[in-house]
Amino acid sequence: MELLEQYLQFKQEAGQEENKKNKTKKEKDPLKPKHPLSAFFLFSNERRAALLAENKNVLEVAKIAGEEWKNMTEKQKRPYEEIAKKNKEKYTQEMEAYKQNKDEEAMNLKKEGEELMKLQKQEALQLLKKKEKTENIIKKTKEQRQKKQQQNADPNKPKKPASSFLLFSKETRKSLVHEHPGINSSTLTAMISVKWKELIQEEKQIWNCKAAEAMEAYKKELEEYHKSVAAT
Repeated sequence: MELLEQYLQFKQEAGQEENKKNKTKKEKDPLKPKHPLSAFFLFSNERRAALLAENKNVLEVAKIAGEEWKNMTEKQKRPYEEIAKKNKEKYTQEMEAYKQNKDEEAMNLKKEGEELMKLQKQEALQLLKKKEKTENIIKKTKEQRQKKQQQNADPNKPKKPASSFLLFSKETRKSLVHEHPGINSSTLTAMISVKWKELIQEEKQIWNCKAAEAMEAYKKELEEYHKSVAAT
């Protein structure tokens, strides 16, 4: 389950990073209906070409069109207002259809997201099962190898002695377990390694001598063993 959580967290962070990139590159939706012009702007656009032809600049065009619109009667304004009204009604209908499409898109995206999450969970579970299967194969292979070695091993053959570090580790382990009840094996191993590295050369030499003495005794025993095997 820890592997599953890590995998899903990785996928989620990757998705968030992708969303950030998409937001920075976000552009206006070209399919979104454009807001219609008001009656005044319809009139202003109609007058712009003629005023620009008279060498009026943009500010002058806006000022003159504004004054003309202000002085127009209701009857003169009505054609532009009717066009603006029709355009607004058309815009409202188009916006309703646009929003409906957007809602459908959002729903589809939500469904796709849910399906993607299911797929990611399935992928994570498959990875977890594969990991467990691999661990079981390694464990089984190791047990078979050890069993085979035990079957083939001669109980009379001398065992190779421990190194200086292993001798130190065995002795130090007892004191650390006594000083730190309930300590886990990984922390214990790390503490032993640190203590070994902190030993000065004279202190290490003591353990080196013990290991050397054990090795000499082993060599003699092994030599006698080989002689006895050869004799039989």
